[in-house]
Amino acid sequence: MEVKQQLLREAEQFIYTCYEELGRSRDEAEARLLDIRHDIETTGTYDHTYDELEHGAQMAWRNSNRCIGRLFWDKLLVRDAREASSMAEVVHELWEHIRIGTNDGKIKPTLTVFRSSKPGQPDIRIWNHQLIRYAGYETAEGVIGDPISVEFTNACRRMGWQGAMTPFDVLPLVVEAGGQPPELFDIPKHLVYEVPIEHPELPGLASLGLRWYAVPMISDMTLEIGGIIYTAAPFNGWYMGTEIGARNFADTFRYNMLPQVAELMGLDTTSETTLWRDRALVELNSAVLYSFKKAGVSIVDHHTAATQFQLFEEREAQAGRALTGDWTWLIPPLSPATTHIFHSSYDNRLVKPNFGVQEKPYMPKKPQGCPFHS
Repeated sequence: MEVKQQLLREAEQFIYTCYEELGRSRDEAEARLLDIRHDIETTGTYDHTYDELEHGAQMAWRNSNRCIGRLFWDKLLVRDAREASSMAEVVHELWEHIRIGTNDGKIKPTLTVFRSSKPGQPDIRIWNHQLIRYAGYETAEGVIGDPISVEFTNACRRMGWQGAMTPFDVLPLVVEAGGQPPELFDIPKHLVYEVPIEHPELPGLASLGLRWYAVPMISDMTLEIGGIIYTAAPFNGWYMGTEIGARNFADTFRYNMLPQVAELMGLDTTSETTLWRDRALVELNSAVLYSFKKAGVSIVDHHTAATQFQLFEEREAQAGRALTGDWTWLIPPLSPATTHIFHSSYDNRLVKPNFGVQEKPYMPKKPQGCPFHS
């Protein structure tokens, strides 16, 4: 009974807020809650209408404390794939998400919602952290590819997948649906839009053979709306350049490219006082922005993103909504003090609807009570 009461409380909070924001009357909200209350009492759960699903997903983006790109929350395209249940249907919808979200480089913020978690029904799960990501192979000489993908790559290999062992092999999708064991699916090559990285003034940088996929499509998080949990709801915006140039390429535990870029630039790397890392970092980020723009792929620099976030803050204040945010994630990893975010503070409390973290199915389960269990 307590579970049903908690679900009803979550539903009431969401419905009242959602209907008010959609310009619907209190009477409409009350009538809708009567139906929801009946469904919860008789089945233990309830289903969202499409309008509730769409606005709830948009609210979840608006409430995402770590995201600097929330200005465009109400432009999110929400695709309703709740009728997809078989493996073939789910995979088809994932291919469609990649196609629609990529949009030939004119990236469209998109979220695809599969059916919610319900008693007696197997959950739909996407094992991948992102629909498109590069493999990481452990070798005696070190990791080939993206080190952050090593565990998932190993899981795929145990399931029979064999990559080409290059630094930029696109991983397959691993999907659970219809109560069946997880299956591997190679992503059709025509759906994977990649950008070769070059620099307008450093021709040698192209010789490094760097490239990156056009769209970050997060696919392993839950979406919670009004107490209902969606275990598969992949979503995407577009990249902020520093995500690629200052993290994916630059982090020592990722591709660790700063030493090679510094060598191309002829920088003195024998002393940290030459600031060779900083200088290489700026040019690597410049190369990412230049390359994406040359390829006609949507991307934003961190200064523009910070300005857009400031406008988001102003609009939220005008709407009478309290702003939440995680400062440690909102500050860009390159020149953060040049943005207003660095000099601001934010309330990091959780507001729902929102996204959540799930255990990785391919990782050993952590023991109950572990302080790092999530």
